[in-house]
Amino acid sequence: MGALDSLAAYFRFGDHETDLETESIAGLTTFLAMSYIIVVNPVILGEAISLEGYSSGEVTQMITVATILSSVVAMLVMAFWANRPFGLAPGMGLNAFFAYTVVLGLGVPWQVALAAVFVEGIVFILLTAVGARRYIIELFPEPVKFAVGAGIGVYLLFLGLQEMQLVVDNPDTLVSLGNVATSAVAALSVAGLALMLVLHARGIRGSIVIGIIATAVAGWLLTAVDVVSPGTLTPPGSYERMTNEGLLSLIANVQYDFTPLVAGFIDGLGMISDDPLVFVIVVFTFFFVDFFDTAGTLIGVSQIGGFLDENGDLPEIERPLMADAIGTTVGAMIGTSTVTTYIESSTGVEEGGRTGFTALVVGGLFFLSLLLVPLISAIPQYASYLALVVVGIIMLQGVTDIDWQHPAWAISGGLTITVMPMTASISNGLAAGIMSYPLVKGAMGEADDVSTGQWVLAIAFVAYFAVYFAVDAEMLSF
Repeated sequence: MGALDSLAAYFRFGDHETDLETESIAGLTTFLAMSYIIVVNPVILGEAISLEGYSSGEVTQMITVATILSSVVAMLVMAFWANRPFGLAPGMGLNAFFAYTVVLGLGVPWQVALAAVFVEGIVFILLTAVGARRYIIELFPEPVKFAVGAGIGVYLLFLGLQEMQLVVDNPDTLVSLGNVATSAVAALSVAGLALMLVLHARGIRGSIVIGIIATAVAGWLLTAVDVVSPGTLTPPGSYERMTNEGLLSLIANVQYDFTPLVAGFIDGLGMISDDPLVFVIVVFTFFFVDFFDTAGTLIGVSQIGGFLDENGDLPEIERPLMADAIGTTVGAMIGTSTVTTYIESSTGVEEGGRTGFTALVVGGLFFLSLLLVPLISAIPQYASYLALVVVGIIMLQGVTDIDWQHPAWAISGGLTITVMPMTASISNGLAAGIMSYPLVKGAMGEADDVSTGQWVLAIAFVAYFAVYFAVDAEMLSF
């Protein structure tokens, strides 16, 4: 048996009706769709993390290395233990909560915040090992499970259209249509999206990757020939750095030593006793949001991949859950925020990714990006987000699995779908569906159909929001 045959046997390509080429393209697609986190996560965390004797640029590069390594660890577990095609990395939203709310807003030292993420990861590992996370997720009402995919789809659409500048802020209506005639980003994005949709409609393999790369290259070429000014269609400062320093120089000057962040984490463990109440609240918030964000993402992406069973459950879900738990724990130790499964994984699944080899490819490309951080950062975010629009449209097919004639299904499913994009939170969408389901079933005289666990889950969300809205930030400062 050759190496390729062994690889196919290990990842069970035959069982999933896939092959090496399909899985590789899927991995590349997911990587391109989520690689922005390599640049964005360090920028966000860099606002909150400072180290004596190091410049902000050096700290940002340390966090970049920590971001990449924590993602690689999580995806190795996903590939070899879970055999699922999901990509993982420090989560958007959770990193903003870490930086802007916990550290900058509440005054919690970043070292203590890392310790809180570490504790959250340990709790996740323990709960996953005993099957508690799987049990809780399987308590989700059926309409919520089937609505998650469509909810994430609308969320992805909204995120993508915003980054493309086709949806813009409006003081009167919150959002409105962007002006393609005056926005170079919107104009190029529309052209790139059209290319991607045409290729996808014609069944061209790798259509999403082709669309992302073609749009990014077009942006750089239009900048190089002075059609637009630097920074308009290219990431801010990237064109100047590439022109003045050259790619090889940029690669050679990356700060790889992240041990000062590790030392900060160790210091944070020793600072927990300074205010244990604040620490517990921070851990609880990280835990709650991450738990349901990850659950919603896994169910939503799995629905598109056809991985769910007839009850809307993901078989052996504890395996992919263990990947994010281990990634979170390791990530906190080396200097980054909570690691979670990425909704951008849906782009690779749409390209045909069905096994852990897709995750292995994503992890391998993340590792290689240690050498190519400047090149990865050269892909404009709007180009990557074109993929979210395409996948968001595809994920809307999940609405057909909902019984819209049944009030409990319609209300809980509808709230799940709409609250996600409107509050920019997967967990909030799940909360709306989970809390409304038992209430509507009870009103219909069908309370006996609601399990005790589903009532407890709904009450837990009520308690969470009570704490979330009642806590006074001024009382939570070190």
